[in-house]
Amino acid sequence: MTSRLLTTERRAIVGLASLYATRMLGLFMVLPVLALYADDFKGATPLLVGLALGGYGLTQALLQIPFGLLSDRIGRKVVIAGGLVLFALGSVVAAEATTIGGVIVGRCLQGSGAVAGAIMALLADQTREEIRTAAMATIGLSIGVAFAVAMVVGPLIAAPFGLAGVFWFSAGLAMLSLLVLWRLVPAAPRRARHRDVGLDRGQLRDTLARADLLRLDFSIFALHLILMAAFIAVPFRLVDVGIAAGQHGWVYLAVMGLAFIAMVPLVIVAEKRRRMKGVFLGAVASMALVLLALGELGHQRWSLFALLWAFFVAFNLLEATLPSMISKLAPAGAKGTAMGVYSTSQFLGAFLGGVLGGALAQRFGYDAVFLGTALLAVVWLAVIWKMPAPRHLSSEVVALDAHQGDALEALMARFAEVAGVEDVLVVPEERVAYLKVDRQRLDAEALARVAGIRQDSRSA
Repeated sequence: MTSRLLTTERRAIVGLASLYATRMLGLFMVLPVLALYADDFKGATPLLVGLALGGYGLTQALLQIPFGLLSDRIGRKVVIAGGLVLFALGSVVAAEATTIGGVIVGRCLQGSGAVAGAIMALLADQTREEIRTAAMATIGLSIGVAFAVAMVVGPLIAAPFGLAGVFWFSAGLAMLSLLVLWRLVPAAPRRARHRDVGLDRGQLRDTLARADLLRLDFSIFALHLILMAAFIAVPFRLVDVGIAAGQHGWVYLAVMGLAFIAMVPLVIVAEKRRRMKGVFLGAVASMALVLLALGELGHQRWSLFALLWAFFVAFNLLEATLPSMISKLAPAGAKGTAMGVYSTSQFLGAFLGGVLGGALAQRFGYDAVFLGTALLAVVWLAVIWKMPAPRHLSSEVVALDAHQGDALEALMARFAEVAGVEDVLVVPEERVAYLKVDRQRLDAEALARVAGIRQDSRSA
């Protein structure tokens, strides 16, 4: 079977990656501007501004798993379309709001279109096992690009059109995404379960009992809490050092671009040289020091720029490596469930970060936001300090033909005997085998021979 992309797969990857990216773009464009423009809304206080900033995370966390399960029942594209409509509706409500309460309602509606899981499941439906990992990586890349673009575009739109303009732009993106969904993304094939993508309720209890996975869930929770809380204060720091609100996007473009360049060698050290734990601990420790310095030293222009650069180096590094660590640690066939819990933790962190940042700013001032998040980073460092270094295992999904139960048991044993295969789960109803492999030790030829048993069995 060829590993070249089929036309339908290429359309699905491009279309769904663009859907995911435009949705995240709409959610994040308000991050660098909401606090600055909140005075335009009646009743605005730092606490309520924080609630508006992070409110999407609460509804996203509550609804992403139910929406994913619903897509199994009534169809992926129907659920995705409904989520995009909810996102557009929330954007319109926020754009038309005259009070901070209206913005909060709009942001919560935006988050209620929680279709990330359904998008990933549809991508799995549309792609073969041998190219699915690359397809998922494309989605991950699109999210990173969307975040960077949002940090630049948000201030550029808000300067002439205000916060309402940002929300109207988000609504337009949602409507454009609906067109992409129906015209570019191919019709969905028969729906199937994908344990490497979707949540399996039967595995949820075991996943929640894994201390190593829980440490990573706490990590993404803390990372996005820190991000949301910090951006209650960062925009005002830029104004204080003489950067006009409309120019903030160019500052973010510069510091994030340079941060990306600095991050790449660290990712290579973590992945290729297998120094994941050391890089992980160093990034969290750096985050704590940077936040402390932002509270104490970030009042001069160039020191602020340098600290923002260091913040985004640590943030981007953690954002890139944490999903990789989840993938390495999750048992065979449980990656989708582990990622579902991980994503829920991320959105809860975003919600609580907005609330905590707003509360600290309102009660103690903006310096306290940085000091409070620095304390959280220290707690985070303590939580992960004694975690074992993750083994550098990769996930493989091998398609199977129909077998009798005893043949499947024998096949699982044969997979387990292949050098470099560390864990195996054969799922007859899905006709796939989920493997965890050490690529440095993997006997690819032996694995191909075992996978070829299905052709031998069919011809026998």
